Amino acid sequence: MSSAIQQVTVLGATGSIGVSTLDVLARHPDRYSVFALTADRKWQILATQCLQHNPRYAVLNDEASALALAEELRRQGCKTEVLQGEDALAQVASHVDVQVVMAAIVGAAGLLPTLAAVKAGKKVLLANKEALVMAGGLFTRAVAEHGATLLPIDSEHNAIFQCLPNHRSDYLVNGLQSSGVRKILLTASGGPFRNTPLADLKAVTPEQACAHPNWSMGQKISVDSATMLNKGLELIEACWLFNTKPDQVQVVIHPQSVIHSMVEYVDGSVLAQLGNPDMRTPIAHALAWPERIPSGVASLDIIATARLDFSAPDYERFPCLRLAKQAAERAATAPTILNAANEVAVAAFLQRQIRFDQISQIIASVLDRQEVIEPDSLELVIASDQKARQLAHSLISAL
Repeated sequence: MSSAIQQVTVLGATGSIGVSTLDVLARHPDRYSVFALTADRKWQILATQCLQHNPRYAVLNDEASALALAEELRRQGCKTEVLQGEDALAQVASHVDVQVVMAAIVGAAGLLPTLAAVKAGKKVLLANKEALVMAGGLFTRAVAEHGATLLPIDSEHNAIFQCLPNHRSDYLVNGLQSSGVRKILLTASGGPFRNTPLADLKAVTPEQACAHPNWSMGQKISVDSATMLNKGLELIEACWLFNTKPDQVQVVIHPQSVIHSMVEYVDGSVLAQLGNPDMRTPIAHALAWPERIPSGVASLDIIATARLDFSAPDYERFPCLRLAKQAAERAATAPTILNAANEVAVAAFLQRQIRFDQISQIIASVLDRQEVIEPDSLELVIASDQKARQLAHSLISAL
């Protein structure tokens, strides 16, 4: 173990991943120190975090929120410097004094600061799957070119990573077959509507969609889990993280969320990673990798667990998963369009502008109407993202 304390920037500190990350960091003050904390506009939560962890910088995307935070920290005598805006996010992600960046900003907003950390050669703990979904080719090339270390935080991808051989650079370049892997088994809880009658899904409320049976998450990702679009995004992310094709990734419904994913090898072996559904496990694993440190997560009581169930996903119940799989197969900007349309549709659902079942309809319509192109620059990715958002907004307005 290195004796030097590592400086950590947490992008998206007020979300569930950010809060869990700070919990793990606080358990190891001899190893980690908080360099910067960022949020969109939740300055009250960020103020409490700054007073507890005393970072050098705090960044808010929203200007009014940044002014409010600065005033509150001055009043409390906290010396944390408050910055504002997208450039500031990139600054604290790429700062020369930072060794580790937790990339936990939800949605497309996380792409640019995460990419800044990659281009600065940081150890990047990737909880923002949209960065790979939107710009997988550009992102993975940047990782290789700038010598960054990319470690997955999503419980499923972290589980896959733990079940793969340690010669990681080999399979990133040559694909999973070079490691004797036949396929990835990507587990999914099935969310709150796994057994809900199909006819009842039209009446689902935002409160019901956000009530995940196993995980405590933010609103957007909770809705994505309810539609299983989140699992589709994870399928796309797995293809980029592990240099594999969509047909090598099999989604498996596993309601207990005890097995977080599995890897099947050509000799017939299937390796699984098990644990309680608590994000502090993958966070601690990635923070200390290749070492292991305590995370604060209770031991898994395998006797009390008693049974583990598995089934195939129902694409009639979860049309968003089918759309995501099709986007993965089309590749190019199809995943970018999928993600953008979904973000707009989910926001509209949470604001009660559309029904739950119309989320998939909006995504399908945008994918049908927008041209899919091969992006050779970040500007093209962002342009495709913006065009899809505009189209989704217009479709919602028409409804």
